[in-house]
Amino acid sequence: MPHPVINLDQLTPQDMPPQYAPTGAAAERFAPRIAMIGELIGMRALGCNLTVLSPGKRAFPFHHHRVNEEVFIVVQGCGTVRIGVASYPLRQGDIVACPAGGQETAHQIINTGEGELRYLALSTNQSPEVVEFPDSGKYATLLQGAGGGANTLPQRTVGHIGQSVDYWEGE
Repeated sequence: MPHPVINLDQLTPQDMPPQYAPTGAAAERFAPRIAMIGELIGMRALGCNLTVLSPGKRAFPFHHHRVNEEVFIVVQGCGTVRIGVASYPLRQGDIVACPAGGQETAHQIINTGEGELRYLALSTNQSPEVVEFPDSGKYATLLQGAGGGANTLPQRTVGHIGQSVDYWEGE
């Protein structure tokens, strides 16, 4: 059984695994460093991580979840969160709720400060999940692998909204 207590100073945020890391022009804007927490402390149905952003960086594209809820707790620094059509300033101690839903719940955190931005990201971990990206017109389906816990990287399929193949294609 994992130890149920960990301190933030014990965590070492890492770059994203190569198969999920931004490439090309996106690598200029997106550069999260993430320390997975959930499995370290025994969580199964709740995902939890510490996300660290350098000035000017974002962790993920503007997106919304159809199934899972997220909450973010700023532990250091300042920035901006986009939610739907609005933007809100963020500072240490702020808590941001991002329920599942449509474009009105789309969200993105940006480090608009001069120092490092650190926040805890917690989410329900239901599978399968559908995520939509309003800025680029894409969607992703996410499926946790067999035996995968709350922090295991999911199987992911990404496509453009409105483009699909025939159900019987290739059968």
